[in-house]
Amino acid sequence: MTRHILQSRTEAEVLWFQRRSFLQAAAAWTATGGFAAAHAQQRSNIVELRGDALLNGQRLAPQHTIQTGDHIQTGPDAHLIFVVGNSSFQVRQNSRLTVERGATLNAVSVLRLITGAVASVWGRGAPRLIATPTLTAGIRGTGVYTEVFPQQGNRSYFCNCYGTVEMAAGPDRTVSRSVYHQSFWGEVEARNGRYLTPAKAINHTDEEMENLAALVHQRTAWQIAGRRGVKDGRGYMDAQPPTAHPAMQLK
Repeated sequence: MTRHILQSRTEAEVLWFQRRSFLQAAAAWTATGGFAAAHAQQRSNIVELRGDALLNGQRLAPQHTIQTGDHIQTGPDAHLIFVVGNSSFQVRQNSRLTVERGATLNAVSVLRLITGAVASVWGRGAPRLIATPTLTAGIRGTGVYTEVFPQQGNRSYFCNCYGTVEMAAGPDRTVSRSVYHQSFWGEVEARNGRYLTPAKAINHTDEEMENLAALVHQRTAWQIAGRRGVKDGRGYMDAQPPTAHPAMQLK
């Protein structure tokens, strides 16, 4: 298993893909045709739900369907995996988010994370946005991890695990092109004059992204390439990445 640095998260939260319940749920999801079949048969698009969660203020149950426009809140020790269209989401405990509607009912235009954390894999399509209190990320097809730290004034963390992402925090802008985990902080206040600063890869694993990608019939960039990089948050496949963060050429 890939190494990962934990910051205000537990080992159990990032090892959900090893549980028998998820393996069984993922196998059933794939065997029954995934999202397209679930939508056609009006079945739930929830792959796995553990613990307590709310959907639009009401208790969420495994048989329910999460649609764009819905607000989701997970409780302590909760864990939620669901699929909308060609995108998959794993919501950590104590999270609050909204999946805003795009061009169709099954297209997410904005994932608005208020607090907590979400790992997500997005299929190719129209531009979409991930928004937190301190940063925004414009994406097309990619795998990302997003977290908001309320104990740090809602400072936000974002990892472009693979793909191309247009990043913004305060007046800072940059384009992140990653094949292996390029990470950022969206600062509450400028640090050394910048609101978008480099970060290390924290609180998620390669295997999480691989399992989420498989739910929507995708593979990660490192699976396609057949090799991993150095998980230091810089996004390079090189064994010895350069010391300067490659994405910090801010416009």
